[in-house]
Amino acid sequence: MTMTMVESIVLLFVLLMLLLLIILFFFSFKPWRFFFSSSPSRSFKADELERPLVVEDINVSCNQNTELPRDYDLEGACYPCDGHFRSPRTHGLVNKQRLPAVSLSSNVLQGTPATSDSLVIDITSDPLEDVGQTLKLSSAKLAEIQKHTGANFGNARPRAFVQKDISDQRSCLTLEVIDGPSLGLHYSVLSSSPSRLPLTLGRVSPSDLLIKDLEVSGKHALIKWNLDRMKWELVDMGSLNGTLLNSQPINNTNTGSRNWGNPTDLANGDIITLGTTSRIVVHITTQNQQNIPFGVGMASDPMALRRGGKKLPMEDVCYYQWPLPGLDQFGLFGICDGHGGDGAAKSASKLFPEIITTILSNSLTRERVLSLRDASDILRGAFSQAEACMNHYYEGCTATVLLVWADENENIFAQCANVGDSSCVMSVDGNQIKMTEDHKITSNSERLRIAEMGEPLKDGETRLYGINLARMLGDKFLKQQDSRFSSEPYISEVVHIDQARTAFAILASDGLWDVISMKKANQLVLQMKEQLSVDRENSAEKIANFLLSEAKTLRTKDNTSVIFLDFDNSSRFYCKVES
Repeated sequence: MTMTMVESIVLLFVLLMLLLLIILFFFSFKPWRFFFSSSPSRSFKADELERPLVVEDINVSCNQNTELPRDYDLEGACYPCDGHFRSPRTHGLVNKQRLPAVSLSSNVLQGTPATSDSLVIDITSDPLEDVGQTLKLSSAKLAEIQKHTGANFGNARPRAFVQKDISDQRSCLTLEVIDGPSLGLHYSVLSSSPSRLPLTLGRVSPSDLLIKDLEVSGKHALIKWNLDRMKWELVDMGSLNGTLLNSQPINNTNTGSRNWGNPTDLANGDIITLGTTSRIVVHITTQNQQNIPFGVGMASDPMALRRGGKKLPMEDVCYYQWPLPGLDQFGLFGICDGHGGDGAAKSASKLFPEIITTILSNSLTRERVLSLRDASDILRGAFSQAEACMNHYYEGCTATVLLVWADENENIFAQCANVGDSSCVMSVDGNQIKMTEDHKITSNSERLRIAEMGEPLKDGETRLYGINLARMLGDKFLKQQDSRFSSEPYISEVVHIDQARTAFAILASDGLWDVISMKKANQLVLQMKEQLSVDRENSAEKIANFLLSEAKTLRTKDNTSVIFLDFDNSSRFYCKVES
């Protein structure tokens, strides 16, 4: 009897365990889903695979576009645009990987009104590859993100801007991506270049400003110039996730289809938000054409395709100001190539215009430069002060600065100073003039200078503490360790350009000079100028991009930046942008 009870208990326990396992199996694998379905099954067709990824939300509000028929053009339409000259970056400026967040210029952050036109360009990269379909966010998700990050989405313009009367002036628009995966991108266009307008913003080619962000539609928004009203206007192109201008939506609220929004005026300092993460600051400047003394073109590219496919961070910074604040006769052009980061290069690009403006604000100093036709002391003092102001112990940069001024007879004078290997060359009436000195460890002049200090370099030694430069700005730690490092600049002779002479100048970082000699660069410029002899609009910009394209063709493996100055009277207009 006892054995029978034990056996019964064991059997009951086994049955309970089996029942528990069966219940666990049902709840884990849910086999009933194969027999019961809330909707009939359907097969997917090929064209459905091209539709955007959509977060399903039955509570989508009227501000969010609903799902479209399969045969609808997901990327919307585009204004007709004639073919036009393109830079080597085939579809405008293109993208790079996300970099650490960088701040806007001090003027923007401090709310200081700009007193001069200037431009800082430090980013472009290789053409964007396919990044998939647009990730559509639900209205609830968009609202939640904007609620928690509203402070970062520019509820107000970053500084107070004064709108100028532009009825008799050309307008230059520059877009700068200040947040999101494509941080650092720039794109500039003139209101007087109808072949390059409207300007399109989107995730896929042929958008002019390519934004590598899954929340950005293929054709997201466009900017056009309204000639009747003399205003830049922003239009949402029926994007999935909408467009914000200073945190206010400008997309069409019609939920029936992806209709375009109404044109909205743009002003200097506006913040455009595409999706939730990509923010773009708007720079708008105007310039009377008669006041521009020569043409300026700028181009820059990190040249991200390297051996092994590694991405190359952008450490070049191009900048210029013409005229310097309160100094109608003077302008400054420069290139800084950073190492160990771009912090030193950005600091130097901000310091030089400020320091030189301060020095030349003294009327006696300014008159001495004009009368002696020499600015050596000003340039040498500027380098000394810039070095003293820079607190970069583990970052450094090259610095090449070209000071240009005009006298009362409209003659042009140019003088250059540099440390490092970013170089400048000028051509005057066909004669090549080298304006800089190479300060690499391998250069004869630097090896001789170091030898005279009593600590000569060893045969075959090409680097000091891992650096191939003997002169630079910053790198305070290295300079404390070894006195052979220097920030003393090379100062060129003054080049005089009267109205009867033809002349141009090329400033570039070593990414260009690594693959193109100065003689070859001059030949390429002359070749391009001949091709552009008929259509000279924006010729300086086209030539700068042409030189950049040649460097890429020759597979340079370093950041490359180019500034081209055309001193011919026939091409004296360029686009100037406030930094």
